[in-house]
Amino acid sequence: MLTALSSRRRLRDLSEKEILALAISSEEDDARIYRHYADHLRAEYPASAAVFDGMALEEDGHRRALIDLFTSRFGQVIPLIRREHVAGFHMRRPVWLKTQMSLDVIRAEAAKMEREAGAFYESAAAHATDAATRKLLGDLAQAESAHERAADQLTKTHLSDDASAAESQTEKRQFILTWVQPGLAGLMDGSVSTLAPIFATAFATQNTHTTFLVGLAASVGAGISMGFTEAAADDGRISGRGSPLKRGIATGVMTALGGLGHALPYLIPNFHLATTIAMIVVFFELWAIAWIQNRYMETPFLRAAFQVVLGGALVFAAGVLIGGG
Repeated sequence: MLTALSSRRRLRDLSEKEILALAISSEEDDARIYRHYADHLRAEYPASAAVFDGMALEEDGHRRALIDLFTSRFGQVIPLIRREHVAGFHMRRPVWLKTQMSLDVIRAEAAKMEREAGAFYESAAAHATDAATRKLLGDLAQAESAHERAADQLTKTHLSDDASAAESQTEKRQFILTWVQPGLAGLMDGSVSTLAPIFATAFATQNTHTTFLVGLAASVGAGISMGFTEAAADDGRISGRGSPLKRGIATGVMTALGGLGHALPYLIPNFHLATTIAMIVVFFELWAIAWIQNRYMETPFLRAAFQVVLGGALVFAAGVLIGGG
């Protein structure tokens, strides 16, 4: 690592030939990144894919212009100089290596690429002492600014109101499939399935400490089990439900929280007070489930509330009857 850092050159130590070679390789890399984004988005976001196709073509145009300038001044052999060879040069995060990338992440990364390139060239031009180098860096800064304006124009051309609305709907659907649906399943399982063991233990022992330990074990165990089950059941490639890791985390965390909600009150030593608070927490948990179903799954609220309350009441009654018996 230290050897790699010590071998990097500073921008002010590069010649005009090397700066131009660095700009050529950077434009080529950015074009390939934009094409990768376009390919990743093409199936679900065709309008945004067209925007990145256009941005890649803009980068190709910049690269050809830079190559023409280079060959006219320095000949046909272009030195291989990349970002990682220059200290302080803007680096590109390898987000394109991820199998799951949201549209917002890609757009934000592309905007960052444009800003960084333009800001770098402007800063470098301001600190350059050689007049020719200053002019060259200034031209590159203007090219990046023009590219940013071209990107805005491409967005206006390809992303009509209808296309933008359709892509927003697709993105919302993906968010629901990846986060909301698994999280809701976990919350329902954690809130409802742990009612029986927690309240059975509570009414059987009337010992708050024991009840809390049972609730903690049931909640954490259910969270781990549900999380691994969700992650292993579907890799998301065919169903389009997104990253199994994200879905597993959403399911596992919400399952554990659903159970812990009415287990934590039993940290209170007073049995009757703890049980009363736990019942109130159960009410809010069931209300939250019904609200999420209505808000994201478009289930009528009364229908969702009836289903959740009926299921919760049956499980709660089973726990009380078993514990009281």
